Amino acid sequence: MNEANPRLKPAAGGAAFSACTVASVAVALIIAIVAGASGLEQGSVIYKYLAFAAAPVAILAGTACSMKFYGQKISDVISFKCSPVYFVIALLMAFGLVFCLSYTNSGVLELLKRAGYKPREDSSYIPPLDGWNLLPAIIFIAVIPAVAEEFLFRGVLLSNARSGMGDVAAVFTAGFCFSLFHANPEQTVYQFICGCAFALITVRSSSVLPALSIHFFNNLFVLLMYYFGFSSLPFSPPAAIALGVLGGAAFVGGILWLVFLKKPFSKSVKGGAKAFYAFAAIGIAVNAVMWILGLFTV
Repeated sequence: MNEANPRLKPAAGGAAFSACTVASVAVALIIAIVAGASGLEQGSVIYKYLAFAAAPVAILAGTACSMKFYGQKISDVISFKCSPVYFVIALLMAFGLVFCLSYTNSGVLELLKRAGYKPREDSSYIPPLDGWNLLPAIIFIAVIPAVAEEFLFRGVLLSNARSGMGDVAAVFTAGFCFSLFHANPEQTVYQFICGCAFALITVRSSSVLPALSIHFFNNLFVLLMYYFGFSSLPFSPPAAIALGVLGGAAFVGGILWLVFLKKPFSKSVKGGAKAFYAFAAIGIAVNAVMWILGLFTV
């Protein structure tokens, strides 16, 4: 990703986020209307897979429209080549996210429950995982969402944001938009951390592959937990504490490794952040409403 590319504009990143948000709502409504007209129940396997496909389809439509409007090519916003060392860092970060920072979800959930929040049962949205059913589940839940979301958040959004607001602000902006887009109160904190970490390793490696590998591994790990019937990490308290400490050290070590690389972060351009958020305002507002509604929807 070339920071000096004249086709990259912070407004384009904000517009892509808003476009994908609007497309996500539209696709969800279309699925609901078609399901209602055809008598397809929300608890059916087909409906669950359609629900998982909704966001990736919306991202494809939203980014396509935004990139066409701004005259951008895929090579402008995404790159794959990078040094193998970044995959070592990605491994450290993935280990830390799974065995340490994932506990933020249970902590946030407990706080929300005390405030009257009622979480949705896992069985209400996870399709069958027995036997060969695991394969399509991996494709629709681990592979496709990781590819689509990395293309939007660490590709189109991050590349354009960096061109105006600089690397550091763009990393936190990508994390904020990533967590808000999911509109899941239980996982907002964890997803913000993930979003920032994925953006940071993308900025430093100049490639989307390390972040994509962490994202896929994280999704796959959660899916396999469901597959084996675990609602939480299956370790004794001493083992969980040890893994948590090791995971925290691995994650912090990976972040520090990236921060203190001998390569400078790009600086912001006057008005760059304002341009991004002006065009991302619709997406931010819609996702904020969806997030709030998620607090009251069982």
